[in-house]
Amino acid sequence: MLNKIKGELIVSCQALADEPLHSSFIMSKMALAAKEGGAKGIRANSKKDIIEIKNEVDLPVLGIVKRDYDDSEVFITATYKEIDELLESGCEMIAMDATERQRPNDIRLGDLVQYAKEQKPTIQLMADIATIEDAVQAEKLGFDCISTTLHGYTEETKGKKLYHEEFSFLKNVLKRVNIPVIAEGNVITPEMAKQCLEIGAYSVVVGGAITRPKQITERFMEALAVK
Repeated sequence: MLNKIKGELIVSCQALADEPLHSSFIMSKMALAAKEGGAKGIRANSKKDIIEIKNEVDLPVLGIVKRDYDDSEVFITATYKEIDELLESGCEMIAMDATERQRPNDIRLGDLVQYAKEQKPTIQLMADIATIEDAVQAEKLGFDCISTTLHGYTEETKGKKLYHEEFSFLKNVLKRVNIPVIAEGNVITPEMAKQCLEIGAYSVVVGGAITRPKQITERFMEALAVK
């Protein structure tokens, strides 16, 4: 997948159970619209959605499974169960939470990486990270690429945005690792996406700004409410 997305846009087509567009059929049409708009890859959540999307478009899919566990804050591809589901889905790349947070049942991140590669040596793995330390560790563990997905969404980084201080976090990650770094997280305008690539991001993932109309509407309402 990496050789197909360099310098390109990946569109995240996701809708959780409590969102209006929650439907594998709708996500497949979102993916089709993204493809027709020029996207070169899709990020999708759940085995069911991925299968539906791959029946609709021939773009490579970056797969995740979001699932909550009582004993952990990690919810993006947290255990072997999610890895198995994604391998069965046919996605080309798997993304997983690669933060230092405790995983369900005390599963070690390195063991998950090894397991995925053993089950399917050709599968590519993305590390969703929140800190520079996460990125450095992910490279050591054998991930194929890194994404800034969780920066601002962990206790340690809460409230921070990828684009704060002229994308300083992205710039610092790029300085510390040698594997591809993909920009993701609150990239909400075409100009921001372009800037990420100019800084040196391998590619950029955009989700809510394209595929979540509720969030888009909320941004307009917030702007209109400013007096």
